[in-house]
Amino acid sequence: MERSTFPLNAWYAAAYDVEVRRVLLARRICNKPIVLYRKEDGTAAALADACWHRLVPLSLGRIEGDKVICGYHGLEFDDTGRCVYMPSQHTINPSACVKSYPIAEKHRFIWIWPGNPALADPALIPDLHWNDDPDWVADGKLIEVNCDYRLVVDNLMDLTHETFVHGTSIGDRAVAEAPFVATHNEKFAVVTRWMERIDPPPFWKKQYGKPGKVDRWQIIRFEAPCTIAIDVGVAAAGTGAPQGDRSRGVNGYVLNTITPATDRTCLYFWAFARNYDIRNQARTHELREGVAGVFSEDEAVLEAQQRAIETNPDHVFYNLNIDAGSMWARKLIDRMIDAESQPTRAAAE
Repeated sequence: MERSTFPLNAWYAAAYDVEVRRVLLARRICNKPIVLYRKEDGTAAALADACWHRLVPLSLGRIEGDKVICGYHGLEFDDTGRCVYMPSQHTINPSACVKSYPIAEKHRFIWIWPGNPALADPALIPDLHWNDDPDWVADGKLIEVNCDYRLVVDNLMDLTHETFVHGTSIGDRAVAEAPFVATHNEKFAVVTRWMERIDPPPFWKKQYGKPGKVDRWQIIRFEAPCTIAIDVGVAAAGTGAPQGDRSRGVNGYVLNTITPATDRTCLYFWAFARNYDIRNQARTHELREGVAGVFSEDEAVLEAQQRAIETNPDHVFYNLNIDAGSMWARKLIDRMIDAESQPTRAAAE
């Protein structure tokens, strides 16, 4: 049996909150076709996107009240997935159900749990609180990337690529040359990099808005299986930012959560949050579009990498020092996958 590339017992972002409305939204999550919608009370629901009768996608139907009506033969399903109406008969087959999924709304995302519903504890939803914290302002987008979701994790855990992929915006030679520290525990992997007394790259020069050298930081925190919050910013050089005083600078968070759609495609949700000039909507829009441009450069590289991997299936990758963070992230993902496969393996034996 081929090894899975992702755990199922985890919360994955299925959509931004504004995407889920009183219409049927089709998504593929962890190789599972899913349909999302909001009930009349505003809460979100998620069902398998295949009618019990002939497997026609329910997303091709419509919503009536809190029921999803199949667009082929009119079977009606409630938010638990139970069929409550069949055409031309009074008796409903008791097996007529579609799978419903645990779902939660937090940090401006709709989260879904594709694994064992008994384990779906909302307390396990990854921490992206900056996305709706009143002391911060954030905005972002969804990118549908044609690559294994772990390639996006690798990309975010090693930001030395900024020097070469994003040299006209956020990257400079200091990112590739600065030392870093990688740490980890059972759930998190963290990469910390400080670049002291440097010239800010174009993006941060504009955000900082002052002349002179800066101390720049990147603190990347990975939360298994696929969420990464990156604490970023610059402050006037020598004013104590490495020691914890960021008052003479600007601070942001790059929020990322990557959901495997299939083994070779993913949904990449991102946002940029800041705690300065938070009432300036024009700046929020400008930042969102600017960061979107940066990430489009990543998208091109990652999709080219995926194509190359498929062309060279026997290639063995060698790791450099800069891969320490992504290596630990991969180990944490693998531990989650292994924990799920052990009962299956024992039963097979």
